[in-house]
Amino acid sequence: MLYKTRAVILYQMNYSDVYTIVHVYTEAFGPVSYLTAKSKSKTTRVPKSFFHPLAVVDLEVEHQNLREIQRIKEAKPHFPLFSILTEPVKSTICIFLAEVMAKVLKDKQPDALLFDYLLQSIRILELSENNYANFHLVFLIRLSRFIGFYPDNSEYRKGMVFDLQNGIFIPHKPYHIQFLNPDESEVFHHLLRMSYENMSQFQFARNERKDILYRILEYYRLHLSSFSEIKSLEILHEVFG
Repeated sequence: MLYKTRAVILYQMNYSDVYTIVHVYTEAFGPVSYLTAKSKSKTTRVPKSFFHPLAVVDLEVEHQNLREIQRIKEAKPHFPLFSILTEPVKSTICIFLAEVMAKVLKDKQPDALLFDYLLQSIRILELSENNYANFHLVFLIRLSRFIGFYPDNSEYRKGMVFDLQNGIFIPHKPYHIQFLNPDESEVFHHLLRMSYENMSQFQFARNERKDILYRILEYYRLHLSSFSEIKSLEILHEVFG
């Protein structure tokens, strides 16, 4: 049976000399893997050029619940992307975030609010002309809300430490080693106040932004047992060099 759905592209991989598998997060079905032909024809209904990280596409697909790999009948861009494809920093941010999403959303059920968040975030990145160096930090923190472990910032007071295991600020060190010291916790508190609207107002040195990102990924790793190494992380650090 044929269905229509919007999808965010995560990554693609070679399956054979003839086929590619495209991994996406769809609005209708959640995470899905699709088999597509490696056609270079200008008349193909599923152009490979559409499947770059964080592209948003309208799909017509075959879908059978018991089948591991589905098939795409037709694909077209949901909205055009230009700066994301042509600006190296934006392209690298997309590759990095798509890799993270592929890990954290692989068992996620369809979620209309999550899908809307992804679409709006991609639009914001595409339209941002400058001052988007903190975009990936905001994206990851906000994404944790949809996965179920958004940090509780309501009790923060200066001098507190952030308990990474429990996602809360507390007045003393916990009985485990997964926590941020008071200075790190204050930075993390400011991070939780950051949004796409005000992210340009937060200025971080290269090493500070790098440390913040490591802490966010550590937080993800503590709350998701399957969260493995992010291979594109070092490339992201290089483009912000």
